[in-house]
Amino acid sequence: MKKTLLAIAAAALIGCLPVAHAQWVVIDPTNLTQNIMTAARTLEQINNQIRQLQNEAQMLMNQARNLTSLDFSALNELRAALANTNRLIQEAQGLAFEVSRMDTEFRRLYPESYTAAISGTQMALDARERWKNSLEALRTATKMQAQAVQNFASDERTLTDLVNRSQSAVGALQATQATNQLLALQARQSIQAQQLQITQDRAAAVEQARQAAANERAREVRRRFIGEGTPYTPQPVHFYND
Repeated sequence: MKKTLLAIAAAALIGCLPVAHAQWVVIDPTNLTQNIMTAARTLEQINNQIRQLQNEAQMLMNQARNLTSLDFSALNELRAALANTNRLIQEAQGLAFEVSRMDTEFRRLYPESYTAAISGTQMALDARERWKNSLEALRTATKMQAQAVQNFASDERTLTDLVNRSQSAVGALQATQATNQLLALQARQSIQAQQLQITQDRAAAVEQARQAAANERAREVRRRFIGEGTPYTPQPVHFYND
């Protein structure tokens, strides 16, 4: 490379020398060598500056790619799916999901024992309400199951889009944004699974409580029918003075 630069510089200097008109031109070798070295260093500096500018241009291009935002967002779809499952829980009938309300209703409808102050009519009404609670809990659980199945199709499309965009990301920002949305999809599915499990467990718990309350009601009805006094004992009956 240096030999090439020296040759170019020497040719340039020779070309710049005035044309001799029937006279000899005296060349100073020392001066010529210095001029050639100066030209070579100048060319090398220019080449270094060109390479530096090329590197800076490449760096700017890389930064531009890394700062390019992802032109796709699945967050609205994820929020909508989560809102649908939340709505189903909020619309659930029967026992309330709020702790304070649920505890009061549970104590009233599922007592450990019945007192004499509770009439048989009231016990029958409570039994009817308990049956409705079990039915509504099962209905809510089946709605949640249907919603989860419906979300599967949209989740599959969203997952495919996010994976494709993650693989074709042109920079770090696009890859990070696609990854974040994939994590959001996973979190939404985890929340949905928890919601579904809650509604199923709730339905099972309400039905078990109904059965326990039904057993207690049957015991109380039997106690009231038999009474707490001397139980009835059969006696022989004689007809026609036999």
